[in-house]
Amino acid sequence: MIESGVESFVVTSFEGVVAPAGTGAAIVARLNAAINEAVASADVRARFAALGLEPSTGSPEEFARFFAAETRKWASVAATAGITE
Repeated sequence: MIESGVESFVVTSFEGVVAPAGTGAAIVARLNAAINEAVASADVRARFAALGLEPSTGSPEEFARFFAAETRKWASVAATAGITE
């Protein structure tokens, strides 16, 4: 993007785990704890690093806020570009 004249443009990609709407809070908490534990392991971190990935962990609430912010950001980009579909 810098080469195209857009110097302050930053794009990252992300992966996340979601559960169906209505999944119980206890189940979500248990899944979140297990995923955070796995991602914290040296083996998983090394495998991610080999792929050029930077893993992060957090709470379901943090991911929801991040996802909402990304949705707002890209909706704004689409609107500015006149993208409707």
